[in-house]
Order: sequence, then structure tokens, then C-alpha cells
Amino acid sequence: MEYDAGATAWVLISSALVLFMTPGLALFYGGLTRKKNVLSVFAQCIGIAGLVTILWFVCGYSLSFGVDAKSPFIGDMSNAFFKGVEPGNSGAGYWWISDSMWAMFQLSFAIITPALIVGAVAERMKFSAVLVFVALWMFAVYFPFAHMVWSTVGLM
Repeated sequence: MEYDAGATAWVLISSALVLFMTPGLALFYGGLTRKKNVLSVFAQCIGIAGLVTILWFVCGYSLSFGVDAKSPFIGDMSNAFFKGVEPGNSGAGYWWISDSMWAMFQLSFAIITPALIVGAVAERMKFSAVLVFVALWMFAVYFPFAHMVWSTVGLM
């Protein structure tokens, strides 16, 4: 199958712009805090980016977009560790972009969504507490809702 070059370029640009929002968000929230907490806020945003990327690779993509279980609420582990997600395959998102492109595009939103929460807890939570909260939040909220909204077998 031949991919659409324009769609691929647009998804790449969109993914890059959303990924650039994470350090931008860190700088914005850092500007709203006292001087002593700027580095903490920045570290929390970058730490969230790292944690969510690892969770996404290990099981998050599969729980969000796994379709073998046919559950409207949560995916399965059929794509754990990106099994079956290859640049040559398409159809997970749309037929005109590759599955790996779709996974990267969705990862950018999985990163920025919990990073937005940092603004609510700036100067109030430790770094380790933020990472534990984000890990639990991803499993309890983000992965199920991503599946329900974006998956082909999701609830909506």
C-alpha cells in the first residue's frame, strides 16, 4: 500500500508541534511558580514525558488501541512492546499513514495530557509523587478513554 506523502508530512509536523508543547508547558508553568520551583516543574514535565513514553511502548498503545479483546472500554495486550506495529503496516489510524506513525502521533498526546496536570500541582507535589500519580492516572483514565474514543472497537 502506498502512503499519502502529504498526510504523512502533516502527521509528522503535528506530532513534532505537540511534542514541543511539553517543554513549552514546563517553561510556562515554571513562569507561574516561585523562582525556587522552576527547575522542579521543568523536571516534572520532562519526567512525565519519559515515563509516559516507556508506558506507551510497554503496554499503553496496546491498551488504547488493541482490538483483539473487542472490549468497548479497554484494549488488550496484543500490541504490547509494539508487537505488530511496523512502518509497512497501515490501518490502525488511517490507511494513508503507517501504524508506527499513528502510534507516534498518539504518543505525543499521551505525553502532553498528564503534563497539563502539572500546572495544578505546581509547588505542591514531590517529583516521585507526580510520577506515581501519572502512572496510575494513565492506567485508570487515559488508556481506557483513548480506547473508548479513538479505537475502532471503542465505546464511542
